[in-house]
Amino acid sequence: MLTFLFWLFCIAALYSYFIYPLVLRVLVARKGVKTNAAVVSSSTAASVSLIVTAYNEELRVRAKIENSLQLEFDASAFEIIVASDCSSDATDEIVREYADRGVRLVRAPERLGKEHAQQCAIEKASGEILVFSDVATEIPADAIKKLVAYFNDPSVGAVSSEDRFISQNGTVAGEGAYVKYEMWLRQQESRLAGLVGLSGSFFAVRKSLCSDWDIHSPSDFNTALNTAKAGLRAVTAPDVLGFYQDLKDPSKEYQRKIRTVIRGMTGLSRHAEVLRFGKFGFFSFQVISHKLMRWLTPWFLLALFLTNALIADDGVFYFLTFFAQLVFYCVAVVAHFLPNLQSISIIKLVYFFVQVNIALLDAGIKFIAGQRMTTWKPSAR
Repeated sequence: MLTFLFWLFCIAALYSYFIYPLVLRVLVARKGVKTNAAVVSSSTAASVSLIVTAYNEELRVRAKIENSLQLEFDASAFEIIVASDCSSDATDEIVREYADRGVRLVRAPERLGKEHAQQCAIEKASGEILVFSDVATEIPADAIKKLVAYFNDPSVGAVSSEDRFISQNGTVAGEGAYVKYEMWLRQQESRLAGLVGLSGSFFAVRKSLCSDWDIHSPSDFNTALNTAKAGLRAVTAPDVLGFYQDLKDPSKEYQRKIRTVIRGMTGLSRHAEVLRFGKFGFFSFQVISHKLMRWLTPWFLLALFLTNALIADDGVFYFLTFFAQLVFYCVAVVAHFLPNLQSISIIKLVYFFVQVNIALLDAGIKFIAGQRMTTWKPSAR
């Protein structure tokens, strides 16, 4: 029985990170889905509303507005809206300074969270395409043109940028093995049934898909779900990048991960119908594999470790697998107390994997205990 449980937990622990990508790649190849390249069209470009969500961003909102005003797009078909989530500092006053340059302020009547502020802006937006961005994200000048080009494909309902981090020393990060793996996975998912989550800091969607806007679910998941409901796909745009600073205090990254996961769990719990394969098909398969099974991975890893410990003396193979797990986790612990070791790629990857799964475990416990995330406070960058 214990041997059976060992193999069951082993497969479950490996599924989201290793087995699912292989199955996904086979499904994409067999289905013969076209690539996610932007479709060049001579038709008139759609009108666009850029919605920037802000809460107490007096130190950064001016730079964000200046960046937004430099974006290359037909001025007659482009508007900039700053959605203030009841900011209590000088954010709103700074935004009003740009009113004569076409920047509009939409202030939420009460502070109910990021998605509520976005909903208030959606109601005021005039664009056919809505682009959502955070204050911390710097957008390249040609990014909006590239993003909108994807909507020339009628099967596309939403488009996500790809994130790039700017470290505190000014260099562009985010090209590590894990990030490359995630970007590859997003490419495959967007080709099959669409992304199950977009980059929350910079993405676009047809306004017609925003009528069912859940203010208690993360907008990146909410948008992906609404797109799937409409029979369309949310795709990733590898040629559209969003740049933002790494956290000033790296120790805060752990708490940011927990907040993100709890918000994701909240969204899925509020829209559990997405797990019905008969209704959503491959999109449901992707949500279960990428989201649900990923969140359950630390529980599978813990169960695998304990089961393996009980059968470690049943043979050389089980002893070696238990020993390998011990070494793996010990490397992560040592790397935590000796951060310089993280300069070694393999050690950094092990440490990152363990840290992520501890955060998932922590978030899962908090979610089960009833903790939810509604209001928000942007991380200091």
